[in-house]
Amino acid sequence: MSDLPVPSASRLRRPGWRDARLLVGLLLVLGSVALGSYVVAHADDRLPVYAAAGPLVPGQPLTEDDLVRVDVQLGSHTGTYLSAAAGLAPDRYVLREVPAGELVPASAVGGRERVEVQPLTLVVDAGSAAPLRVGTRVDVYVNPVDPAATGTAKRYTGPELALQGVSVAGLPKTSSGLGSGTGADRPIQVMAPTDRVKDIIGAVDLGARVTVVPVAGTGGAR
Repeated sequence: MSDLPVPSASRLRRPGWRDARLLVGLLLVLGSVALGSYVVAHADDRLPVYAAAGPLVPGQPLTEDDLVRVDVQLGSHTGTYLSAAAGLAPDRYVLREVPAGELVPASAVGGRERVEVQPLTLVVDAGSAAPLRVGTRVDVYVNPVDPAATGTAKRYTGPELALQGVSVAGLPKTSSGLGSGTGADRPIQVMAPTDRVKDIIGAVDLGARVTVVPVAGTGGAR
């Protein structure tokens, strides 16, 4: 019986750098590391911006006490809101209403030269002033005295809309103000357009009665 040929055992070779499987595995590892680093780096891409701590009204000097820093994801809206990264710039004023708790748009803040309103204190019926809060927007009606009326009782010609949708900036507890009358009246401060202040002062000086009506949905808060 002839001997069968015995196959010779081949030696296992250590994979080299040119081995395709090793290269693919290495690329997969490097890709996973790079992807993990990217995810970690971008997991929190929030930016610091300011929100209103309370209602902000036009003409109000703005300080950091009026603001709260919050970190939010803005996406493509970066620059739309007032950045808190470097703090609040000096001499900033509110240019338009911002309700309490809302992010402050960058366009709602500017320098004094851009302010087009000024505070005007009016005395109105205490009942109509009772529901008002800082930040409430109101329509202001002026009811001129009827010059043709006779007798001691005042008569009026009918209310005229003097200011529309102006912000209540304050609710003073003193009794002084334009249109002061009986103890049933109370003062409020509104931010009136500068070019309308003179006319309202003139009407009140002639005895006109002032009434305010809140704009629906602007109750404000404080």
